[in-house]
Amino acid sequence: MKNSRIITLAYACLIITVVSCGLPERKPVSWTESIPVTGNSWVMNDLSLNRSVVGNQGIRGWEAPSTDISTFFRTGGTGSIDIAVVARVVSGKSEIEFAFACKKRRVTLRNTTFDTIRIGTFNLSAPGYQTLGMRGISRTDTVFAEVTAVLIGGEAIGEKATFIRDDFYFGRRGPSVHLRYQVPEKIGEIEYFYNEITVTEGNDIPGSFFMANGFGHGYFGIQVNSEKERRILFSVWSPYRTDNPAEIPEGYKIILLDRGPEVVTGEFGNEGSGGQSFRRYMWKAGTTYGFLLRGERKVKGSTDFTAWFYAPEEGRWALIASFRRPHTEGYLTGLHSFLENFRPETGPIPRQGYYSNQWIRTLAGEWIELTGAVFTADATARKGARLDYTGGAEGDRFFLKNCGFFNDGTAIGSEFVRGAAPTRPAIEIID
Repeated sequence: MKNSRIITLAYACLIITVVSCGLPERKPVSWTESIPVTGNSWVMNDLSLNRSVVGNQGIRGWEAPSTDISTFFRTGGTGSIDIAVVARVVSGKSEIEFAFACKKRRVTLRNTTFDTIRIGTFNLSAPGYQTLGMRGISRTDTVFAEVTAVLIGGEAIGEKATFIRDDFYFGRRGPSVHLRYQVPEKIGEIEYFYNEITVTEGNDIPGSFFMANGFGHGYFGIQVNSEKERRILFSVWSPYRTDNPAEIPEGYKIILLDRGPEVVTGEFGNEGSGGQSFRRYMWKAGTTYGFLLRGERKVKGSTDFTAWFYAPEEGRWALIASFRRPHTEGYLTGLHSFLENFRPETGPIPRQGYYSNQWIRTLAGEWIELTGAVFTADATARKGARLDYTGGAEGDRFFLKNCGFFNDGTAIGSEFVRGAAPTRPAIEIID
């Protein structure tokens, strides 16, 4: 895939160290942590293999010698660290090369039952995320090895190592991060919310959802669905709580009022349920796109939500969809943005987006710029399963970044203030 520039993570700084084949000398080691490869390992040079090689039972089906597998974990201290794997061969023997802390170790496996295979002792000069790389050198069977866990021990671990211990699906996706915009008090009802997103070159990673206009009842943004497909997505949750849209009573269903050309509409589930709309559009990295959301009361007891998208390539505002949410009072509330990854196989790849020019218009017609935001994150981040997330303000824009096992994180709850825009953007109001 095109983002393969980052896949040689474990092997990028290797100092070649030749070690004789055969099982290393066994010395007593107190293994502090057992890291399940199911939740913490990826095939880095071919992300499409992650579903077949790294599965619920660990590493299986490891056939190609070109397959580079990396296991990620974070240490809290410095000094020595002991590393082993729990592994076996199906039959015969295999030679495996392990890479860690800029050193290589080669080990020959002959055991056909799972056993602790010592890799060696290494020294870490700094805490943070670490990578254990595995590469097959030779084999007599059709697969190199089966691996279930990486074992670590030693003073470099510190008080506790960080890795994905459970909820592997969400952990492999990586932490989701949010900007909760600070709205002045006593301004009245908010009818319009405007925002812009710029995804810089190289950050348009498959699985990314750069969500611009989040509100109390839905979300609106852009996605990278695959190498060949991108979408503009706008969804509104039903007031009836369920993950199955078929269970929503008729009086609680989201009603489609209008949609733009080439926009697909329907229902969604599995994260609440409601009405969904999307337009397939190959938006470009490096280009700034505009998002305009409106909440209005036309029918008592309901609120209508309408989303428009502005693409400089088209030079016009395009309607995505308009939905009516029953059993709803008020206008726009809970304004926020987020960045998430919805493809677990791209969890080790970093991505970043810039969010700028946040403005609201009150029901009275007053435009107000939003220059403050609070940084928050999802359960994967809050429980410490992954710490590769950050956000902040750079000049007159906010940014969000996640995934990639980087170390320069941001504390949840941090507050940011961006520079004010010299003038309000030319926002077309459509009545």
